[in-house]
Amino acid sequence: MVGKNFLISWLCLVLTAPWPMSVRAQFIDGFDTPVVRDETAEAGWLWMTGDGAAVMDMVAQEGSGLVTVDARADRRNIWWALIKRGVSDHIDSGELARPDRELRIEARIRLSHAPRRVNLHANHSRTTDFHSHLMEYDIPDTDWHEISFTTTGFDARPGDRVYTQIALMDWGREEYQVEIDWFRVAVVDPAMAEPDKGSPIPYRPATPALDAFAQQVPVAQDAIIDSAWPWVAVNDWRREGKASEPLLSVSGSQTSLLTFDLSDYAGKTAQQWGVLALYTDSVYKASTDLEEFGELRVKEVFALPDGWQRGSITWNAVMGQTPPVINGQMMIDVPPVPQKGAVTLIPVSPPVLQRLIDGKTSGLAIEAQGAISATFRSSQAREKELRPVLYFNMN
Repeated sequence: MVGKNFLISWLCLVLTAPWPMSVRAQFIDGFDTPVVRDETAEAGWLWMTGDGAAVMDMVAQEGSGLVTVDARADRRNIWWALIKRGVSDHIDSGELARPDRELRIEARIRLSHAPRRVNLHANHSRTTDFHSHLMEYDIPDTDWHEISFTTTGFDARPGDRVYTQIALMDWGREEYQVEIDWFRVAVVDPAMAEPDKGSPIPYRPATPALDAFAQQVPVAQDAIIDSAWPWVAVNDWRREGKASEPLLSVSGSQTSLLTFDLSDYAGKTAQQWGVLALYTDSVYKASTDLEEFGELRVKEVFALPDGWQRGSITWNAVMGQTPPVINGQMMIDVPPVPQKGAVTLIPVSPPVLQRLIDGKTSGLAIEAQGAISATFRSSQAREKELRPVLYFNMN
């Protein structure tokens, strides 16, 4: 028998839903009963991991769905973990096939670590591009948050099986949890639905040309830290020779740190994505079939030590802090442009850009993802136009 508390919660969700729909046109899981695992995702939840060595589980606990991930064995931090639910039997497929109808996914979640990103995704049995109908959400803290995603041009037809999911990607090499208070899916009229919650971010949007940005802020200070020599300040990394100049370096042991003076923009709001421009000096990498092997991995640095200087900062000073000051989840992975003097454009998401402007994030760290050794022109480049620059727009 369905519990009284579940019925009350279910009715509250229906009555307060902002969508113009019938009760039969939506799927709701309030996790008040044990989670049913179903490999087809049709009669219960399917959960799975991939691209690494992470393991996961999902249970109902104290009125929430609890997703747990153990990524401690995942050396490269390229794992993903998702929960998937088929909703075809709970929605009106004929209604969804109308050109003026879309699918809306909504959830209330709480994360064990922050900031971290999750994504919501909708697909069907004919989907071939699994990056379509996918939105990411940057969750800034460990409080409860509502997130929602309304599709655009979701072409499900009667007879298609429709699936929805929440996923985690590359969070780090620790143990993690996501609590889900409720999860619901409905067919909606997008003209009548309220705006999506949680500031959805398109997955890997096209990078604009640099002349599309009004603001250009050169790197204020940069440095290299080296895990092979954690007590050594790696100052003036350069080629041998009189004409050489200090470079930034990224390798299996070396991480480059960059900070920017954004004080002129305090209190303002970043508009859309920004771009970090790095100018190549050299790139050496292994040729393998491994996914994302030989790319640059860019992360947020939350708080560098007070008074840090290019010539004195060490790996121990940065990585020895508790809690860690470099985010376990990357901002993005990108392949470097290998030609000497060429520019590598690294997209910077709106939430990360805003944290940089607000001073909540001190700077960016560039690591090696796999077997790659690369150098880039630094803040000390004699040619100022080859120094790293952060490009962005303001509202």
